Amino acid sequence: MTKDFQSAPCQRGLCARGCSRQDHQLNTYDYLADVPGNDRLSDLVEVQFKNTRKDYFVNSNHLQLRKGDIVAVEATPGHDIGTVTLTGSLVPLQMSKTRLKADAGHKRIYRIARDIDLQKWEESKALEHDTMIKSRQIAKDLGLDMKIGDVEYQGDGNKAIFYYIADQRVDFRVLIKVLAEEFRVRIEMRQIGARQEAGRIGGFGPCGRELCCATWIKNFNTVSTQAARIQDVSLTPQKLAGQCAKLKCCLNYEVSTYLDAQQQLPPRDTSLYTRDAEYRYVKADALAGLLTYATDRRDLSTAVTIPVSRALEIIELNARGEKPEDLLGDGGKSKRPAVVDLAEQDSLTRFDKERRGGKRRKGRSDQRQRRNDSPRSAEGQQTPTDNAAAPASAPHQGRRPADEGRQQRQRPRRDNRRDDRRQHGRPRNAEGQAAGERPAGNRPSGNAPQSPKGDNKPKDGGQPA
Repeated sequence: MTKDFQSAPCQRGLCARGCSRQDHQLNTYDYLADVPGNDRLSDLVEVQFKNTRKDYFVNSNHLQLRKGDIVAVEATPGHDIGTVTLTGSLVPLQMSKTRLKADAGHKRIYRIARDIDLQKWEESKALEHDTMIKSRQIAKDLGLDMKIGDVEYQGDGNKAIFYYIADQRVDFRVLIKVLAEEFRVRIEMRQIGARQEAGRIGGFGPCGRELCCATWIKNFNTVSTQAARIQDVSLTPQKLAGQCAKLKCCLNYEVSTYLDAQQQLPPRDTSLYTRDAEYRYVKADALAGLLTYATDRRDLSTAVTIPVSRALEIIELNARGEKPEDLLGDGGKSKRPAVVDLAEQDSLTRFDKERRGGKRRKGRSDQRQRRNDSPRSAEGQQTPTDNAAAPASAPHQGRRPADEGRQQRQRPRRDNRRDDRRQHGRPRNAEGQAAGERPAGNRPSGNAPQSPKGDNKPKDGGQPA
């Protein structure tokens, strides 16, 4: 084993030179890139242009080409600029996949692109988007039922390719004349399908990977809903359709595997009989080899899942006129797996924001609750717990209680206003008292506590003083 075939430890046995540039679509891994002399095994070279357009050319000048080199190739008319994506003995194999013959006449590679070629190429690419927008408006003004999806200029700027989508045949002879007069280039119209358009634009699928039509698929096969039925996939248009609004190409990938697995399953119209009931087919997991039966297809509470071997065994018993005790064959001792609802694992309000000032509001509500729960006196006023046992009409000696001072501080302004009204709002007699005002000797003292309602009546039934 020579040194040329040895790979560095960091490459883990893979050929790093076999990888294509990631800014191009339809990449091909060249697993023969590290083989000495592989470049000279074939003069054919694969060159890729914008998006998914590829073509094959002959390296008649025997240039030393590698992947990623930008070359000038033969075109009609003039020349075009592309990127080398594959060389060596794998090119004829790639041509056979596209049904091209290697010995047929192919165009040539002129040279590696020069600076003036790259400058002209960049100027041409800068015109593509504006040209597409204007061409769409022109087609709309002409009343053509078509959609121009992309525009590609040739490397020398002498030709433009218009890719369009149409459900029916379109007569675009007038459109070509208008476009040629507007852009002053040679016009070529190419019709593509919805899948080809999605491949040219690119994107990501629901699986999280790049679209297959933009990475490796070149030939598009017919996809039908029968492939979804074979795999027991829900026939929901939103789930079956891809970005091209057509059925996903990946529905055909595992059809053959499911067909082989379904050949091992019993017929769906065969019922299983036990001593207690008759079980009918509900669904099957072909790859796992599991079958689900139930006494009533509309009520899955009686559904039982058994392996394929057990179902075939019960069918043989029923054919001999025997009926097992149950489908599971263990006398009903096995427990059914508990159904786990993933939506109940987390709270629905776990993402709600907490309100500000929650502690302050909580403190206020606690104070209000303590105030409502505290004992009250006969007048409806709160009394401290230490003086709850003392009578309300007990005489005060020495220092005034705190409760009495609180009652006086609560309504001082109201008493003053009442005194003012008595002094200024009523006529006064000779003694200076207002009309209807009680003598000062009969009025209770402001410092004396007021008795509860009805306490001024004497117990002996006499008139109050």
